[in-house]
Amino acid sequence: MTAPSRTRRPPEIQGRPAGLVSRTVAAAVDAFVVLAILLALQSGYAAARSLLTGQPFALPDPGPGFTVAFGYTVLVAYLVGGWVLGGRTAGDQLMGLRVTAGSGRRLTAGTALFRAVLCVVLPVGLLWIPVSRRAASLQDVVTGSAVVHDWYGGTHGPPAGSR
Repeated sequence: MTAPSRTRRPPEIQGRPAGLVSRTVAAAVDAFVVLAILLALQSGYAAARSLLTGQPFALPDPGPGFTVAFGYTVLVAYLVGGWVLGGRTAGDQLMGLRVTAGSGRRLTAGTALFRAVLCVVLPVGLLWIPVSRRAASLQDVVTGSAVVHDWYGGTHGPPAGSR
């Protein structure tokens, strides 16, 4: 017989602040999703250009400056859309996380945009999580947001009686 697992299960951590590992994994998943979106956009552009002009299919090469700027723009738009519309991105969904305002409500568009820009420009802000008493990243501290475990969806704060 094996000993019972000592890891916390979703009901026990529901509504509690997310840590560095789960948030880093979620961010990595989101990075891969955005890379897939960028590849799909490039392929779609190349296919449309090939169909409309008769040129052979070839992925465009706009140069490194444009590529980086466009990639960051798509990443910011992806993060803002996920946080404003559902409170989570694909990576957050996979890891059972939700990004909320400090009050537990969804982020406003302005706060989500500011937070997304901070996340893209300063990803090392996640390293503040182990130092923070409330497991907040630098982005959370600046914008007043929070990232909590939300495995069941719709929970915007700690479960009743947990604090």
